[in-house]
Amino acid sequence: MQVFHNKSKVIITCNKRLSTYLQEEVKALGYTIVRDFPTGIELDITLSECIKLNLNLRCASQILYNLRSFKAKDPDELYAELKDMPWEELIDFAGYFSVTSNVDNPTITTPLFANLKVKDAIVDRIKEKKNIRPNSGSDANKAVIHLYWKDSEADIFIDTSGETLAKHGYRKIPGKAPMLEALAAAAVLSTQWDQKSPFVNPMCGSGTLAIEAALIATNRRPGLFRMNYGFMHILGYDEEVFFAERRILKEQVIKNVDLQIIATDISEDAIDVSRKNAKTAGVDTLITFEVCDFEETIVPETGKGVVVFNPEYGERLGVHSKLELTYKRMGDFMKQKCKGYFGYIFTGNPDLAKKIGLKASRKIEFYNGKLDCRMLEYELYDGTRRPEGLRTAD
Repeated sequence: MQVFHNKSKVIITCNKRLSTYLQEEVKALGYTIVRDFPTGIELDITLSECIKLNLNLRCASQILYNLRSFKAKDPDELYAELKDMPWEELIDFAGYFSVTSNVDNPTITTPLFANLKVKDAIVDRIKEKKNIRPNSGSDANKAVIHLYWKDSEADIFIDTSGETLAKHGYRKIPGKAPMLEALAAAAVLSTQWDQKSPFVNPMCGSGTLAIEAALIATNRRPGLFRMNYGFMHILGYDEEVFFAERRILKEQVIKNVDLQIIATDISEDAIDVSRKNAKTAGVDTLITFEVCDFEETIVPETGKGVVVFNPEYGERLGVHSKLELTYKRMGDFMKQKCKGYFGYIFTGNPDLAKKIGLKASRKIEFYNGKLDCRMLEYELYDGTRRPEGLRTAD
């Protein structure tokens, strides 16, 4: 079963509302999109081509290579279809694999049962052909098989990623309530930042937004921080393809850049965590970290750039007066110290957003986990006139 060189349907998944940014990434890498949907895109490519995508994509979660599409009304039909497949040509009989699934079938009350039927079919087939059974479990650090089953329509995939791509591998210390790296990258890409002018990130927390900004500006890809993917554990894998792609990643890094990325936080621990994460990502020399209240953040007087906040959201019902004051102070800070910049506040609390005191020129939709969020954009005009962008909110 020569999967590495055969074209098939490939689904690249992402978190909801990141699909637009994922599409732009995939197009920039030279791929043609067959179909897009709210949580991903579809391509028609080989498993070898998935290697490049795994190493390059910032906004993706998993890259799934389709092995077979079939009909199955119930678990017995699912098992029969899967046992008929040549798993001994895909998975090392002395190796290890895990199963994940997305199941919506009336005969299944828990996806764990569907996972078990997939595992049993694979193990029984390999044992029948090789007289030895592979190990299986829940760890996603070796071969991973994914089942998509809706009503009677089923697809079985190789999960070429294994561990999720949404975590970029440099954040060894997450900090308090961290923003997922894929979301942070999309948030940075959604702004008006030109990747040359200043990027200012007050209240930086564990530094994810500032680090992702530095990685994007210097073209450092997530594959630089990771050495294990699901595709490596499929029979027929050629490691030279991986190392060739990884050499390209190293060669395309933009060096000797003149960047001003400023990250501040009132917490010494947060800044310590941020520095360590930035060092792991190889961008610690590109970011100026300072411990201070956000109002004391130095904003370069260039007349352009972006300032990005990701503050606490508080409770959705019953807003805390302390956070109301914080949001008002953020609005005052942007009005008074960030003239000529674009200001951004990422929040999941629309009631608190009203306290900012500015009228947003754009409201960019995101989810942070299951929380409905907005990236609010403010055009902070320079000068003494009182334009639309600085009108006090109702």
